[in-house]
Amino acid sequence: MNAFGQALSELGAVLDNIQTSEIESAVEMIAGSGVVVGYGCGREGLQVQGLVMRLYHLGIRASMQGAMNTPPLGPGDLFLCSAGPGELATVSALMRVAREAGARILFLTAEPDCEAAGMADHVLTVPAQTMARDIGGSSVLPMGSVYEGALFVLFEIMVLELKERLGETSESMRGRHTNME
Repeated sequence: MNAFGQALSELGAVLDNIQTSEIESAVEMIAGSGVVVGYGCGREGLQVQGLVMRLYHLGIRASMQGAMNTPPLGPGDLFLCSAGPGELATVSALMRVAREAGARILFLTAEPDCEAAGMADHVLTVPAQTMARDIGGSSVLPMGSVYEGALFVLFEIMVLELKERLGETSESMRGRHTNME
């Protein structure tokens, strides 16, 4: 099998092992939130940023932590964060801030038994290789790439679910897309 085929096979295996009930709960949390603020470190953060952009296209008030226009979180809001390896100091610190503000927390990780998961209202487990377990790993992709790639596809499927749930169309989403490109 060539590298493309092996990489796609690995991503498919991860996606097949994500629990549908966890995805449904995550979609419900997002749909029922007043404000969604996303956060992730490094390449995970890029995937979360893509999701936050799509949430905006769906008409959800969504922003990335650290952007100058990020609103404060409070009761009825959601902090959506990813820490594939489980424990990342910035993610855990921001989870505590969100919790103290009264926001709910959706935590995505490959390590659901980590301490940070205990702070979340819901954990969506993405059972993929991350940098926490890449030494001697069997993936053709380096470091945390399998986790990051799986996030991209997972988020697109979640957007499809949200689109249907919220009664949005491709046209309504396109109407919220920037015209400054």
